[in-house]
Amino acid sequence: MRRLLMLLPLLAASAFAAPLTSPDQQLAVELRVNEQQQLVYTVQRAGQPVLLASRLGLMLEGADLGSQLALVSSSPVLPHSERYEMAVGKRSQIHYQANEQTFTVKNPAGQQMQLIFRASNDGVAFRYVVAEPSLARKSFREELSSFRFAPTARAWLQPMSVAQTGWSRVNPAYEEHYVMDMPAGTASPSPAGWVFPALFKTGDTWVALTEANMDGSFHASRLRAESSGGEYQLGTPMPAEVFTGGGLLANVEGTLTSPWRVLAIGSLKTVMESTLGTDLAAPAVAFDKAKLQPGHASWSWALLKDDATVFEVQKRFVDYAADMHWNYTLVDADWDLKIGDAKMKELVDYAAAKGVAILVWYNSSGPWNDTKMTPKSALLSKEQRAREFARVKALGIQGLKIDFFNGDGQSMIAYYVDLLKETAAAGLLVNFHGATLPRGWTRTYPNLMTAEGVKGFEFATFEQQDQDKVGPHLAMLTFARNLFDPMDFTPLVFGDIPKIKRSTRNGFELAQAVLLLSGIQHFAEVPEGMATVPPQVKALLQALPRRWDEVRFLAGEPGKHLVLARRAGQQWFVAGFNAETSDKTVTLDLSFLKGREAELIGDGDGPRDFKIQGLKAAARTALTMKPNGGFVARFK
Repeated sequence: MRRLLMLLPLLAASAFAAPLTSPDQQLAVELRVNEQQQLVYTVQRAGQPVLLASRLGLMLEGADLGSQLALVSSSPVLPHSERYEMAVGKRSQIHYQANEQTFTVKNPAGQQMQLIFRASNDGVAFRYVVAEPSLARKSFREELSSFRFAPTARAWLQPMSVAQTGWSRVNPAYEEHYVMDMPAGTASPSPAGWVFPALFKTGDTWVALTEANMDGSFHASRLRAESSGGEYQLGTPMPAEVFTGGGLLANVEGTLTSPWRVLAIGSLKTVMESTLGTDLAAPAVAFDKAKLQPGHASWSWALLKDDATVFEVQKRFVDYAADMHWNYTLVDADWDLKIGDAKMKELVDYAAAKGVAILVWYNSSGPWNDTKMTPKSALLSKEQRAREFARVKALGIQGLKIDFFNGDGQSMIAYYVDLLKETAAAGLLVNFHGATLPRGWTRTYPNLMTAEGVKGFEFATFEQQDQDKVGPHLAMLTFARNLFDPMDFTPLVFGDIPKIKRSTRNGFELAQAVLLLSGIQHFAEVPEGMATVPPQVKALLQALPRRWDEVRFLAGEPGKHLVLARRAGQQWFVAGFNAETSDKTVTLDLSFLKGREAELIGDGDGPRDFKIQGLKAAARTALTMKPNGGFVARFK
């Protein structure tokens, strides 16, 4: 008995690790082995629980690293510091600081696994590393990582669509509406689960879940459909979500390293201003800065659809881009058949003389869907890609919009990464459509300007029901899908949408130009619609910065309203929109603008009217937004 009492402190030391805290001491992560010999962790903010005891662990072929575990060691806490630059993002200069600690665990067979945790002032991240020499090949079977919230927590989540369903079997493409403000633990309406980013509120703390640092060796994850008791576990892609003949789950020789599991944690302001989604991504590959040109694009397809992909119409959209001081025109599907290389070269040269560059569309797909648009299946092999990239560069084309991918399996993620690496080497910009969430790729591959991965504006041109939801949909996307990664929603229409009644006011449409973050913002409006706006509106869109340096969250609630301030150089743009059915008055602290004055463009009396007025920044600046309305104020 005496010997047992002497051993108890040693047993306790092996089962518990001292909490890892953030630099400001507000966040704390505690790791332990519970009574069932399972590895669990908790997260607290300012002493209050954020995550209750949640599971950790991996199941590999030939290695159970999820049960009967012992905590072998924990490293000293080390400060981690990185400075990096972003051409596409909410901040251009970022300093990421965190405390890092590595924990080593083993199973009864002596097989070991490391967990690396980081705690920063705006969140927590962890990843797994398995270098176990007894397993020459690490074949993934299951991840036990979970996120358990209190019974009172609320959730804002987007269902994952079922693989190879929908039009021409193009799902999944992250193109569903979020289910908003539901009890945590509510099951997904889709058996495929919930997508990242996933947003939660527990007490007065917000949590945004995502992952980062996808290098092509690992599949992309999601949250499982069932989350009994508010415990969300990581799930895997569906079997069909692969490159033809490729693998579904991680399966590597040597060391297996998972992506970072990322939790932005704090007040809504802290989460909205967080850059964790890129902080945890790998550093940038080399790319010619002279070719790294974010900006804005004219684009005919949004309203005019397939019949507009002809030379004369595209030439008119080049003129439109030049008049708007936008630096790109996107030519969409079937350009190779309807325009052809010779006329495309003529269009590129015409555009270049006006300071406009041309982007063109490609169909990524092999046999995994039934799409017909061309160029199709021209990027499936390294040899094909080299040939196509040489072709478009010879034509003077500066970037590709690549569409219709096939989900999140490891081989499909590897396909994305191959495309990003090879376009970067070729000096080409990229826009992924019909695509997954980028998960921080814009840091690692600076040539990735934007990605769809969203139920974008095009759906609001197909069905009235999607148009009717566009207000709350966008007011949700800005808090989740567009939180860390650029989003090609293709915003902004002031005129008519064929066969659709617009549900938003012009102020709401204008605000999207500032609130939505995309390295190249592809505007849906056509020249005829732009011709209807006051000269001040056109001048604002002509003067829009092509990249942003800083962001400040000023007011908002997911799915309801949002007000942000974005800085470019010495200019500040304050923009907001209201997706609710009644007027919304917000009182903003604009003291950081030190009394500067702005021209504010907002909603007039009618849904297609504008009201233009002066605004002076103050510590208490009250503004009222109409239902489905909004505004932009430019402080020069």
